[in-house]
Amino acid sequence: MKNLTNLSLITMLLAIAFTYHSCQQKVKDTTEEIEEEIVIQAETPEYFLLRPEVEKAYGYSHAVKIGNSIKVSGAVSMDDEGNPTAVGDLAQQMKNCYADLEKVLAHYGCTFDDVVVENIFTTDMPQFLENAGYRTEIYTKQFPTGSWLGVKELALPEFMIEIELEVHKSE
Repeated sequence: MKNLTNLSLITMLLAIAFTYHSCQQKVKDTTEEIEEEIVIQAETPEYFLLRPEVEKAYGYSHAVKIGNSIKVSGAVSMDDEGNPTAVGDLAQQMKNCYADLEKVLAHYGCTFDDVVVENIFTTDMPQFLENAGYRTEIYTKQFPTGSWLGVKELALPEFMIEIELEVHKSE
């Protein structure tokens, strides 16, 4: 009887040990699976200069792409030497801004359809509102989110409008 009890006890201890080991293995396997899913690769920023000499002089990059996200600095109406253009003509300054932004988007293989945020800064909100309809020629599918802000001044007194973008590039 004593041998039977010892045998039962040994059998029960082996069953518990096996079950414990089996549970530990399942936890280990699950943890390894989760760890594999959480691995995130570091993204290297890709910088783009539309007018390298001007942007270096002022200390900014026109755009930075990290992964599928692209941040575009505010575009203003200027020539390749950084001189203001269309002085006093907000409508033309707006068109010049969008022309430059289109070049930045094209560099990354994007269009205005990829824009998710557009922020507009203007020194003359009433005049901007009169010309805001032009944006329907830019955004033909949908409008992005964003803000329109009236500001006291921009980088140079001749600038009347500045437009910055955030873009999501689809794979």
